Amino acid sequence: MKGLVLRSTGSWYDVKGEDNRLYNCRTKGKLRLSGFKTTNPIAVGDIVAFEIANKHEGIITAIEERKNYIIRKSIKNKNQGHIIASNIDQTVLVATMTFPKTSLGFIDRFLVSAEAFRIPQVIVFNKTDLLDSKAIAKQKQYIELYTSLGVTCLEASALENEGIEKFKDCLKGKKSLLSGHSGVGKSTLVNCIAPKLDLKTSEVSDFAEKGVHTTTFAEMFEIGKDTYIIDTPGIKELGLIDIEDGELSDYFPEMRAMIGECRFHNCLHTHEPGCAIKKAIEEGIIATSRYKSYLSMLENDDNRR
Repeated sequence: MKGLVLRSTGSWYDVKGEDNRLYNCRTKGKLRLSGFKTTNPIAVGDIVAFEIANKHEGIITAIEERKNYIIRKSIKNKNQGHIIASNIDQTVLVATMTFPKTSLGFIDRFLVSAEAFRIPQVIVFNKTDLLDSKAIAKQKQYIELYTSLGVTCLEASALENEGIEKFKDCLKGKKSLLSGHSGVGKSTLVNCIAPKLDLKTSEVSDFAEKGVHTTTFAEMFEIGKDTYIIDTPGIKELGLIDIEDGELSDYFPEMRAMIGECRFHNCLHTHEPGCAIKKAIEEGIIATSRYKSYLSMLENDDNRR
């Protein structure tokens, strides 16, 4: 039977079979040792083939080829990656301007990891009720910037129930990966549109302005017809892997649009003469914040191996 992996706890997987029943499955030993470059051979979102061992359990025998996936550097093994989720229709990053603050560098890393597979991206700027006029103006600037890059941007306040319907609409009929730092309100937003899930929410420390992790593994939930969300652990860092220096700029849409315009075909847009990217930055065509993110990713190449 084929099935969809909804949840992984390391060695066991909850799989929704073609008969709409839930099976607790494990893998065959040889499947786990078949040369994967990742710490987890099976990820949430995978389509797998499995043999039914008994009424409620099964053994996974094969994984269908993934159309895409979101990966990060493994916490346990820096030389390997950890697949967060696969076969997704869009990524949804919940970000906040304050309490806690989501940095532009983190946002850009997340967008690049999705853009590497041409996965559509959504940013939900949550906790708008906490913003003063200066922060609201800054958020508008960010929305204008990312919208110009093809990213869908939404504003929301889970506590004030603002923007919830737009958030719900953007998820309809899709498998969406929901991510962001701990404390940004991912679970609270989901509880607004799917209260039956009753996801745990976290408090944000007044001292550190950081959230407490409430999700320890990725999990997929069906919240409507053909509508799934994948809730992920609060991510502190998103190490990019398997991206070479020469291809990094391809995953910045504004830089990709200028391919071939630099004097040198292998231009890294750092110090080379005749660089069209650096000229575009000077002219305000490319945002300085985006270029800084690019340089940061380029310099921290250990995160992309």
